[in-house]
Amino acid sequence: MSLLSTLLRAGSELHTALEKRQPAPSVSTGSRVQGNAELTAQSGADRFTPSESKEDDSTRKVSKLAITDYKKSVGQDLAFIRETLRHKLAEYNMPPATAIHIKNDRQGNIAVEGKGQNPAFARIAGDLNVNTAFQDAFRRMSVNEPTLHFMDNALKLGKAYGVSNSLLNTLVSENQQFNGLQDLVHRYDSLRRNAEAVSVASANTARDYALSFNARA
Repeated sequence: MSLLSTLLRAGSELHTALEKRQPAPSVSTGSRVQGNAELTAQSGADRFTPSESKEDDSTRKVSKLAITDYKKSVGQDLAFIRETLRHKLAEYNMPPATAIHIKNDRQGNIAVEGKGQNPAFARIAGDLNVNTAFQDAFRRMSVNEPTLHFMDNALKLGKAYGVSNSLLNTLVSENQQFNGLQDLVHRYDSLRRNAEAVSVASANTARDYALSFNARA
């Protein structure tokens, strides 16, 4: 139930109760002052109710996140990256269980590393750097996956311990139309950059992002 509905119902019940109440006998000025003071104190206590409702609203908007859809979107890119690497390993006659580490080098190009000094890693990296579809998928993963990882962990912790995450509450808009994955990624990146401005320890960036996995798994 929304805060507005709650207040309207409470107001209606109060109005009904007042109509049923018998007229009170006349009281002295002192009694009237005391009654006004009690009413003022009671009104003051009611001022804290909206804060509880505000917390409920934050929990409600976070609970509406389409986290499953976000995972599907990121999972499609991950599957494409894995499949591309599987074909590349086969093309260069490398074992399909070869462990691969993919990242961006200082120039922003894709670098491929693995166990040993196999020259095939450099050739695979060269192929991937002219593969626009692979570059786009890796770029999306580098910004989408960290944001999704944060949100997923925050939601799991909130469900397990019954606590809300203030950063997640800040990321999520009251209007669900503005809670697309890219909207959330943009806000998360902005908050991260602001945090870097006041902190020595920087958070993950797209340039530092890396994937390590077995292409056959």
